[in-house]
Amino acid sequence: MKKTDWDKRIQRAVELAQRYPSAAEVLAFYRHILEFQKTLCADVVSRSLPAAGVKAAFREQLDLDIAIRQLPALLALVQRTGPAKLAHEAAEIGRASSEQQGEMLRSFLLSTNSNEPELNHFFARVLFQPQAEHLAATQQTQSADSSASVCPVCGARPLVAVLRPEGDGGKRFLVCSFCSTEWEFRRILCPVCGEQDHKKLPRYSVEDIPSVRVEACDTCKYYLKSVDMTIDGLAVPVVDEVATAALDVWAIDHGFHKISPNLMGF
Repeated sequence: MKKTDWDKRIQRAVELAQRYPSAAEVLAFYRHILEFQKTLCADVVSRSLPAAGVKAAFREQLDLDIAIRQLPALLALVQRTGPAKLAHEAAEIGRASSEQQGEMLRSFLLSTNSNEPELNHFFARVLFQPQAEHLAATQQTQSADSSASVCPVCGARPLVAVLRPEGDGGKRFLVCSFCSTEWEFRRILCPVCGEQDHKKLPRYSVEDIPSVRVEACDTCKYYLKSVDMTIDGLAVPVVDEVATAALDVWAIDHGFHKISPNLMGF
């Protein structure tokens, strides 16, 4: 896996805010979060990685102390720049004891389902994601089965699909919602229930967002978005996913549920 290019994500958020005015506000906040995550990298890179051969679970290898140390700065940032509801949540967490704050972060690491759209998980995901991406980049994993529905590195659910150019067409990958690992995934297959009948796997796109579409399943009623880099080679999937909330509105209005919410909570 390539090292995360935070500057590329930040610049893409700026560009898409101009392209999609309806998403400008959420992208402005997301840019602040990306800039904050970029600053976490010095702490993350400087910490000692687990020794070769260590068999600890992925989340057990993440450094809780770094997250605890950086939490106050994140809370202050969200109170200054975040939406009202999240800013209020940040203020409440800020009033909690250091023991309670540590327990909030610790419970996220111990959770078997880190992708539930609870507000507290926003702060934990922001703090641990740079660590998770850095650690994932060091992991040597075997090629995942092209029907694997969860990340082969950390076990989290996918956030978004991406179609990357290959030959005369494109190859489909899933992008992990936590550590951003990509793994190859079959084109006609639901990542949740394994449905393979293309008639039960509806796709939805809109003319002014040609490179992103909804990929849904009529069988289990779950969906995720797909970023087609054969159409827009400059796309940054995790950012383009956030910028296209209009597609989430369509999916929810049609009774579908998202496989994993993005960092902004939708």
